[in-house]
Amino acid sequence: MEFKPLNIDGLIAKYPIVQGGMGVGISLDRLAGNVALAGGVGIISTAQIGFREPGYDEKPLETNLSAIKKYIDRAREIAKGGIIGVNIMVATRYYEEYVKAAVKAGVDLIVSGAGLPTMLPELVKNTKTKIAPIVSSVKSAKVICKLWDRHYSKSPDMVVIEGPKAGGHLGFSKDEVENITDEEYDKEIVAIKQVVDEYADKYSKYIPVIFGGGVYDKNDVEHYMGLGIDGVQMGTRFVTTYECDAPDEYKQAYINAKKEDIRIVKSPVGMPGRAIYNEFMEKSETETFKLKRCHQCIATCKGKDIPYCITDALVNAANGDVDEALLFCGEKAYKATKLEHVSDIFKEIVG
Repeated sequence: MEFKPLNIDGLIAKYPIVQGGMGVGISLDRLAGNVALAGGVGIISTAQIGFREPGYDEKPLETNLSAIKKYIDRAREIAKGGIIGVNIMVATRYYEEYVKAAVKAGVDLIVSGAGLPTMLPELVKNTKTKIAPIVSSVKSAKVICKLWDRHYSKSPDMVVIEGPKAGGHLGFSKDEVENITDEEYDKEIVAIKQVVDEYADKYSKYIPVIFGGGVYDKNDVEHYMGLGIDGVQMGTRFVTTYECDAPDEYKQAYINAKKEDIRIVKSPVGMPGRAIYNEFMEKSETETFKLKRCHQCIATCKGKDIPYCITDALVNAANGDVDEALLFCGEKAYKATKLEHVSDIFKEIVG
């Protein structure tokens, strides 16, 4: 299969491969920078991005906002002209401030999901930053495209479809994740592409559609590209690279994981999530949780009613304390058997 460059409203990536944003602390400057250097699109996760910075516990918002520019600048140094984006969850508390900080830092692209980014066009108005909503259904694609068109006379610059095999938070109910077939969702992908193409025609522009969720190897890439989409998003495959910002213990958890270890888990965010089932997840189902401090992460968090603090669980993962951590992963994480370089993955997929 021939792979064409990915054109995001004038931003040109040599290869149509977007690295998924993974937080906390899994896709920062090293991973994003090296993916961009290899010819893909590197994405930094802004989720609690300042967790290693001085003052984080006392002033998490200010520390996170300051860290956004730091990591974008460091990724740019590695990327040598490649495309650097950020993933900002709509569910993030103070979402607008995070977007404004990324735009001020001169980021190329903002990818936004975990909710519909209804206000995103206004926040990047009169800037060069491109925007891409994450959708999981024809319904959500129609809603966001129609809303942006009606309220802002704006179309997406790229659309990311995240399917039911993705890691982290999922835009599906637990029942949908467990019962939807590959054939059914392939039809959904094609239908979403048709919705986006309608707005591409209306705005006389090319809007690439990217698919992520269970894309692990060349066969997966060729399958989804064969449906007519413009590129793929890969997160899990990049975790077990030398360049990934995750600690060795996190990467080893992927390598050690068996297929049956990867499950749908309960998240404090209120959405189903996919992760490696471990001692921590087992304890969270029965033990009473008491919040020690709040890091202002998720707007919908109820504090007293959550099964565990998702920030603490993800920071533990990023610090290598994998037995007391939430280890998000895609459905095919069990396929990881070794560490490899980002460049090796590109060679395998694009030749």
